[in-house]
Amino acid sequence: MTIVIYALTLSFMVEATQHLKTRCCIVGGGPAGIMLGLLLARTGVQTLVLEKHRDFLRDFRGDTVHPSTLEILNEVGLKQRFDQLPQHRVQKLQALFADGPLVFGDFSTLKPYPYLALVPQWDLLDLLSQEARRYPNFSLLMQAEVTTLVRSGDAVTGVRATTPDGELVVQADLVVACDGRHSTLRAAAGLQSNNLGAPMDVMWFRLPRADTDPDDTFGVAGRGGFLVLLNRNDYWQVACVIPKGQAEEWRRKPIEQFRNNIARRCAMLTPHVDAIQSWDDVKLLEVRVDRLRRWHRPGLLLIGDAAHAMSPIGGVGINLAIQDAVAAANILGPVLQGQSPVEEHMLAAVQKRRMLPTRLMQRVQLIMQRRLIEPALAAKDDGQAARAPAIARFLTKSRLIRTIPARIFGLGFRREHVRRPH
Repeated sequence: MTIVIYALTLSFMVEATQHLKTRCCIVGGGPAGIMLGLLLARTGVQTLVLEKHRDFLRDFRGDTVHPSTLEILNEVGLKQRFDQLPQHRVQKLQALFADGPLVFGDFSTLKPYPYLALVPQWDLLDLLSQEARRYPNFSLLMQAEVTTLVRSGDAVTGVRATTPDGELVVQADLVVACDGRHSTLRAAAGLQSNNLGAPMDVMWFRLPRADTDPDDTFGVAGRGGFLVLLNRNDYWQVACVIPKGQAEEWRRKPIEQFRNNIARRCAMLTPHVDAIQSWDDVKLLEVRVDRLRRWHRPGLLLIGDAAHAMSPIGGVGINLAIQDAVAAANILGPVLQGQSPVEEHMLAAVQKRRMLPTRLMQRVQLIMQRRLIEPALAAKDDGQAARAPAIARFLTKSRLIRTIPARIFGLGFRREHVRRPH
């Protein structure tokens, strides 16, 4: 009897395992994964994207779409449809100090798109995936959580995933890992990263926004911590920046204490802080800045946060991920269109192309962490708003100076362009 039960169980397990074959399997349905899938599908490459979640509806992802990404959306013919999405456009970034506001980023001179667009990431991903689904060679499978790599000798030949229908084995000529800073495939491939360090973590939450509130996106300077307020039209998306590792210490305190801290730092939020009813309303982003030494193995490429986790400074993560996707499509698309194997030197070419802009952007972030954020977090929280440094107020009187951060974060370094525009 035991043998019969075992045989039936084994038979069920075999039947529950599905097998698929594709030219390119992309793991992770974030900005890098969906954009790469779209670009490859446009050129006729059979592409499968595996996303572990049921949908894209997850709060507090990166929502800042920069001018460099707006250019790419225009190049793939999606800019007009993107403009119809609910969004808030920002031309100037300000910091609020005790002695008044300070404009430190002015996007108004950038061309052709002189603004940042704050758009819920799920809306952007829906737009990209809807466009990609127009192509019969594109597939997006939700609730497919990749657990490991499939190998043949030293080469990666596919992935294993769990789905509601059982185990899935995908055989692919190329696997691209876009599964984020906690990448499963990064660990499975044994790739090593350089941890560049981050002095802070971020506690995210949302608060109602009154009609009388400023129509801006800005930071609120302070000692021992500070706030960033993103205008989402009918609510504020608020980032409370705290010293690294202090989140659990905060969570052991009554939520009232956290609400009082927010109200003390920004008086205009005082009438709204009761919207934070419990710690369940506060999400933690553990900030990390790292970079893989090697982004590839035979048959495997990592891009986006899986290859280089960015600090939230400048909101560049989504935009660098999309730049990676464009570069990968430009370099690998032509070979994937045919039947030739994807050689590892081609994967190395993607890393070579994107390593310099990644290093430069992370260098800018590390400088800002060391010179601006670390001193602010290390200062004793005396309940007083911080005053703007005299040198900062003097320098930012110049419009030219104010445009430098906008160009660095808005356009980045070595911008990518779609080789086959719409």
